[in-house]
Amino acid sequence: MEGWPKGAHDGLGIVASILLVVFVTAASDYRQSLQFKDLDKEKKKIQVQVTRNGFRQRLSIYDLLPGDVVHLAIGDQVPADGLFISGFSLLINESSLTGESEPVAVNADNPFLLSGTKVQDGSCKMLVTTVGMRTQWGKLMATLSEGGDDETPLQVKLNGVATIIGQIGLFFAVITFIVLSQGLFSKKYHEGLLLSWSGDEALELLEHFAIAVTIVVVAVPEGLPLAVTLSLAFAMKKMMNDKALVRHLAACETMGSATTICSDKTGTLTTNHMAVVKACICGNIKEVNGPQNASKLCSELPEIVVKTLLESIFNNTGGEVVFNQDGKYQILGTPTETALLEFALALGGDFKSKRDETKIVKVEPFNSTKKRMSVILELPGGGRRAHCKGASEIVLAACDKFIDDTGSVHPLDKTTADKLNGIIDSFAGEALRTLCLAYREMEEGFSILDHIPSQGYTCIGVVGIKDPVRPGVRESVATCQAAGIMVRMVTGDNINTAKAIARECGILTEEGIAIEGPEFREKSLDELLKLVPKIQVMARSSPLDKHTLVKHLRTTFNDVVAVTGDGTNDAPALHEADIGLAMGIAGTEVAKESADIIILDDNFSTIVTVAKWGRSVYINIQKFVQFQLTVNVVALLVNFSSACFTGNAPLTAVQLLWVNMIMDTLGALALATEPPNNDLMKREPVGRTGKFITNVMWRNILGMSFYQFFVMWYLQTQGKNFFGLERSDTDVALNTIIFNSFVFCQVFNEISSREMEKINVLKGMTRNYVFMAVLTSTVIFQFIMVQFLGEFANTTPLNLHQWLASVLLGLVGMPIAAVVKLIPVGSS
Repeated sequence: MEGWPKGAHDGLGIVASILLVVFVTAASDYRQSLQFKDLDKEKKKIQVQVTRNGFRQRLSIYDLLPGDVVHLAIGDQVPADGLFISGFSLLINESSLTGESEPVAVNADNPFLLSGTKVQDGSCKMLVTTVGMRTQWGKLMATLSEGGDDETPLQVKLNGVATIIGQIGLFFAVITFIVLSQGLFSKKYHEGLLLSWSGDEALELLEHFAIAVTIVVVAVPEGLPLAVTLSLAFAMKKMMNDKALVRHLAACETMGSATTICSDKTGTLTTNHMAVVKACICGNIKEVNGPQNASKLCSELPEIVVKTLLESIFNNTGGEVVFNQDGKYQILGTPTETALLEFALALGGDFKSKRDETKIVKVEPFNSTKKRMSVILELPGGGRRAHCKGASEIVLAACDKFIDDTGSVHPLDKTTADKLNGIIDSFAGEALRTLCLAYREMEEGFSILDHIPSQGYTCIGVVGIKDPVRPGVRESVATCQAAGIMVRMVTGDNINTAKAIARECGILTEEGIAIEGPEFREKSLDELLKLVPKIQVMARSSPLDKHTLVKHLRTTFNDVVAVTGDGTNDAPALHEADIGLAMGIAGTEVAKESADIIILDDNFSTIVTVAKWGRSVYINIQKFVQFQLTVNVVALLVNFSSACFTGNAPLTAVQLLWVNMIMDTLGALALATEPPNNDLMKREPVGRTGKFITNVMWRNILGMSFYQFFVMWYLQTQGKNFFGLERSDTDVALNTIIFNSFVFCQVFNEISSREMEKINVLKGMTRNYVFMAVLTSTVIFQFIMVQFLGEFANTTPLNLHQWLASVLLGLVGMPIAAVVKLIPVGSS
């Protein structure tokens, strides 16, 4: 009807708005998919110990080649297909390939190792035969494709919110259309011309329909999924910089609701770099926390004792001292093994020459049931000797002799045994992990096929190994407790060590209980109900104890539980918990596979950062929903009331789409990328049952909606007199002022939405560059739209006086929002 180009303005405006929204959403989704690719790469950065070109080195599993020799130990994932060369008591869990849960013994008779399977016990060297897609695992993966992501709990809550808002919008839209059109229909009815329509009348009806559709467009919060995605993607990216790798998006926000953290001790609360700090050899206790002390100790001990001690440490070990290309030595192995080897080297021992003196004929590696490791050596002059080391109380109980300070062997009487047990307890009381070293001469008739004897040993000595508490852990635990998150320690260590470390970290308080796994297992269900909330330390725990504790906390007490773990044995608890946190450095592959978030620096403080980011995600989305609902309520009320009372809507389709874009797409960008602040950790966690739209949010939404609606209504009824509009196009000018004031109300409301309860909303705003960029671009676009795109946006250029009035009306919203925040409401 209006011809080209005037008639196309509405259509082009709508298309442009939609394209803009689609492009912003698509760009955000594309960036997120790129992030996932980066994360995937990070996820797969698995390092293995490899001997290549005669040198032992750490390589990525992607750099493996056929012909490499890979060293595998308990908890490792087999990185390629290969053949067993040598090893001890190797049990492989092939359930990931075959579904068969019973582990398979791999040895020279059955030498095949398949990639993707896990080492359950023992250790070995493996010759790589095939890599990549040619392996059994690769062939299996080629037939599968990854499943999609599940919706996160927050997205489920938000879908509910979005549906209700959409339904309300639809209801209002239908009513608005009926109210606007009823005048036209009744006129046609009275004239008896209901069946004959002119072009103008049809256009008028179409105009009414467009307004109704626009109300639906404004009401449906299509920015919600975008806000969630943006907020989670932003948080994931930032958490990556903070040393946390998120494997499942949902874990980001779930961590924000966590009420309990069950933490492992070794490597998480402590540094996981063990060092021998005290030793009791030949009945004398010595401090050995430094090379000088160690060499001094060496000079005080009889030569035969030093020789036996070094023989024990260097042969009965899962670790190794290797030399790299620069000729520097490097100690490989678990932290406990490394500490012992460091101690032996400080005593002046030479690993290679000591190993060459004897031949190892049988090894029983350490595992969590036996709690000890034994080897049998063939001595150079014939005869065999067994060496044993492990948990002090267990190894000491297997001894019936000891070495005194002259180096001679005596029977172990009750007095000496009690004295040694007292020393072990005093070490444990100082948070030292104690290991007892013992040896035994073997009889002639011993066959290699027999088990290594478990009794009849001679005690060489007891060493106390300390794993110092990580710096910053005590403060992090205090932060968690202030935030309403209960921290519990679950460890396999003995109860005295566990208690000492827990006190040092601030986990164990006066009211708290420390319990041992075996005792916990015996408790009845009624006893557990009383006991579980008070447990702060669980020592000597088995994987199933940890699993049971987590299960009770989740189901019986409705806690949201985060569990940290690094070993294979933690996998069941990691799986059972709401959020599994695996350690990136010390963690085994099995633990990482079961976890939702990988803590790349193995530090407990990082876990607190993750909780802070989780809360930040949740609150950012609440802020966005509060902001958006305010705009929705006002836009609906203005157009609906105006349509009912004056027969036309002040905000046109193009204008409403622009407002919709400000609040949906740009609002999501601005509010979803607010970084977390420390105040987040001073409030109670949301927990499992918390409401998403809280009373505080309703108060803010209704307060601001009332003010904005009052401004719009006042402008609509009194605006002409107020601004002295007397020209012919007064309606367009007034509608432009209403539109402009409405947009500025949203701009300042966006600033007010940065804090839901605090008055000072400007704090830290200038540091949030995304927020500032969104606000600036919104104001610039608004200026261009009003001053230069008149026909396109149904606006007319405004003078300075009118601009100032529009901005002031928006600005007044900020002190009003501050006053509204002073109204007390319940916290739920």
